Amino acid sequence: MLPRFEIVRRLRPVSLIQPGSQVPVAAGIQALPMPAPYAAAVQPISGPGPASLALHLGGLRLAGRFDGSRAELQVTRGGTTTTHRSRRHGRCAAPPSQLGLTLTGTHVTLLVEEADEWVARARLDLTGLVDARDETLLADLQLETTGPATAGLFGQLGLRDIRLVTSRDGTPVRDGDALLLSATSAGPGFFDTAHTSVWSLDPDSLALEHRSDLFFRRPDPPGVYGDHATHVVRDGDEWLVATSTWGDFQQHDPDRSVRATLARTSANVLSGTHVLDTTELPLPTDGFTSVGVWDPHLVHTGEEWLVGFASARKFFRFHPALASGPSLDRLTLRGTAVDRRATEGTTILRVGDEWRVLASDGRDGRRGQRARYPMFDLGMSEVGELAAAYPTNLPWPTLAQTDQGWLMITFNAVPATGPLVGYGTHGDVVVQREVGRV
Repeated sequence: MLPRFEIVRRLRPVSLIQPGSQVPVAAGIQALPMPAPYAAAVQPISGPGPASLALHLGGLRLAGRFDGSRAELQVTRGGTTTTHRSRRHGRCAAPPSQLGLTLTGTHVTLLVEEADEWVARARLDLTGLVDARDETLLADLQLETTGPATAGLFGQLGLRDIRLVTSRDGTPVRDGDALLLSATSAGPGFFDTAHTSVWSLDPDSLALEHRSDLFFRRPDPPGVYGDHATHVVRDGDEWLVATSTWGDFQQHDPDRSVRATLARTSANVLSGTHVLDTTELPLPTDGFTSVGVWDPHLVHTGEEWLVGFASARKFFRFHPALASGPSLDRLTLRGTAVDRRATEGTTILRVGDEWRVLASDGRDGRRGQRARYPMFDLGMSEVGELAAAYPTNLPWPTLAQTDQGWLMITFNAVPATGPLVGYGTHGDVVVQREVGRV
């Protein structure tokens, strides 16, 4: 039986540049090669005068400018320049201290640090202008600055979709006492600006530390993607990395879909930056309508693989499901909870002698299926409910046993960088501890 939980800490590691990748940059133009379309540069703003940063990618000059009161983006190809500014959000509300320019997927965003917080002031989708995921173009990426700056791999505005890094039997992989976590590093915008990262969490001090960043090549279209909603599994001498193809999801695309992919690698994915080759992870949806699947979670029981996932009958109406099989390419449907319409974060956990499937009922669910953590058996019949605080959005039920009892690591939907970029910049890491058994 699982205990009751209460919130003990909220963490928010906001950083435009991933600290381990920071390099100083002098004024002028210099090379800034990137393994994926996730880069950032930050330049101090001195006084009221103008400041600018620019990325050179595939024949485009992508410049972010601040003229003393308003921020804008300029795109130059050949001798033609176009200007892109936000009438509502382009003017700074407080004297800025730094200018930031980011490339996240196909989006370039200009941010200004005001009152110690980053605020997005201009943004442009590069689709149709340049293939930002082309590895050859990214290897030739250049940065142009008007003064000393700092540059590197894009970091994160928030963390969500948090899972434990586990062994194949579902037990947490640790570094000493520290728990290891995969997370979605939120970018300045919707799902196509995010990517996967790996972190450690000290179960005593609750200190959170960045470890690595993961990007993916897919089995079909070329390029490097920031796919996320990921589970990292140690399987003998290899790592299995199962992820969801959110990296190019467009909400208004009539052909939109999401699927799951799987990488196998001997590289140390717990450190550094990696671009992983993937194959399809075929998740069965027999007997119900499905336009997309995501949130894969993998456990081997000693007899078979279990794979939990979410499936959408349409966007966005989704429910949890469970598959099983002798191998990850021979899965059949074990069960599904098609009565749900806003449930995801499917997570397999051993509770005593039983395997259980946990999930998260969002606030858009039916009556009795809102803002709660249902527990299912392996046939996907509900058998209980986790007694824990339910933050905003769809927090996943990620649980680990520690010397101090059970720990729950989840997230909320608190946004960052202001209203220009819209949904997707969440969230805080929300940590809960066991407070008593029910």
